Amino acid sequence: MSATDWNTEVYGQAALEDRSAARLRVNIPATLRPSGERSFKTVVVDLSLGGFCANALQPMRPGNRCWLTLPGMESLQADVVWWDAGRVGCAFANLLRAVFDQSGSYPHELK
Repeated sequence: MSATDWNTEVYGQAALEDRSAARLRVNIPATLRPSGERSFKTVVVDLSLGGFCANALQPMRPGNRCWLTLPGMESLQADVVWWDAGRVGCAFANLLRAVFDQSGSYPHELK
């Protein structure tokens, strides 16, 4: 497997999200639940319209589904894109803006 193949394989799902969306460095306490497992407390450290990065001490497998619950919001479905050294990167199933638009409001920074 060449370096290019690895890059495509690991980041292929990420290419489906809007990678041009602004990324915010945040520190938001949340709950993350991997498919078929118990939820755990986490801290989201990076957030964009298309995905997030959060602390996850337990390994999470790329391609697996998970649900992120941010304060005051319903669970958001996402797919694990990568896990490395206690951090997980996930792509939302629906862009975050679409979720916020349904509720009628969203943070100014994400416009």
